[in-house]
Amino acid sequence: MEDKINSSKAPEPVGLYPHARRVGNLLFLSGVGPRERGMKKIPGVDLDENGQIVGYDIETQCHSVFRNVKYILEDAGSSWDKIVDVTVFLTNMKDDFATYNKVYATYFKDNLPCRTTCEINCLPTPIAIELKVIATI
Repeated sequence: MEDKINSSKAPEPVGLYPHARRVGNLLFLSGVGPRERGMKKIPGVDLDENGQIVGYDIETQCHSVFRNVKYILEDAGSSWDKIVDVTVFLTNMKDDFATYNKVYATYFKDNLPCRTTCEINCLPTPIAIELKVIATI
């Protein structure tokens, strides 16, 4: 069984891909960032008139990303406690990892999925964090 899933609550994809795909009892989420559905302003991001990042709050972005992941999971028939693997992309490991790790611990204290955290030099939109998640249904 293979299904494409798009959440009515998560932000619109920035390219030609679904929010998630179900294959058997596994759910693979596309990269999820902190944007909000139908909004231009990104939570925790301050942009100048040219769309360049002039400041950001990684904690606000983390909460928004986790909320978006939850929306997608629930709309796909899964839930937070069924996450089995998380890949995290940060654009500034040195400055943001400690805050991200603290926020992450509050969301995952009861569910301990496998996790990989990578630093990358940028993401497709002006954000500092993106999650790639695999869950069961």
